[in-house]
Amino acid sequence: MSPVLEPVVPLSARRRTVPRWLRRTTGPLLLLVLWQVSSATGVLPSDTLASPGTIARTASGLVEDGTLPHAMLVSVQRVLIGLVLGGVIGVSLALISGLSRLGEDLVDASVQMLRSIPWVGMIPLFIIWMGIGEAPKIALIALGVTFHLYLNVYAGIRGVDAQLIEAGTSLGLGRWGLIRHVVLPGALPGAMTGLRYSLATAWLALVFGETINADDGIGFLLNRAREFFQTDVIVVCLIVYAALGLLADFIVRTLERLLLQWRPNFTGK
Repeated sequence: MSPVLEPVVPLSARRRTVPRWLRRTTGPLLLLVLWQVSSATGVLPSDTLASPGTIARTASGLVEDGTLPHAMLVSVQRVLIGLVLGGVIGVSLALISGLSRLGEDLVDASVQMLRSIPWVGMIPLFIIWMGIGEAPKIALIALGVTFHLYLNVYAGIRGVDAQLIEAGTSLGLGRWGLIRHVVLPGALPGAMTGLRYSLATAWLALVFGETINADDGIGFLLNRAREFFQTDVIVVCLIVYAALGLLADFIVRTLERLLLQWRPNFTGK
């Protein structure tokens, strides 16, 4: 009698019996349970940090009276305007510097010099130049966005394989044809990376920007809650910042998958 052969299940397949979404949510859920238990037992006093239940009730109240949705709308508008403005400036400078040696000589040194200055340190000058209205907040966001997009788009342009340029030239493409069909598609991965960094910087700049005499927005709620020691409102604002940042990153990653289908990627094992 011949021995019965049983199929061998790879170890990697056995590890995937638990759904990935469940594995990714286990850690945060355990942390949330520990937080609630610590608050209920008095280990974590409410004046130090409000309990998850209190925070949930506070968030519900802020949503019901319209305070939180309105603040989110104002903050998102500031980020979008600053992102568009900084994106136009950053990409334009990167194209000038990346596509031309003369442009590089004229632009790159100045951008690198300005990039070394902490953009948060520009707040006093922005207040002097633009006052304390919306302009300095948007300018601060645009400044933080500009440098990330410039560096990544510029690096993407200069990182295009020279053999692809030679192949395009041999196929009869002129300068503008090479830029359109070879250089810009080759620089797109770098541009998407720069966009992800820029979004993270935009939300960070928003936090600083909304401290400039803001009378609306998530930062305004955050500062007012700090003055009255409302840790529940502070945590709600921080959660909103994190959620909006994750949503923006998800949108960019989705665009990246759609626009870069031609580029094979390692997705992990």
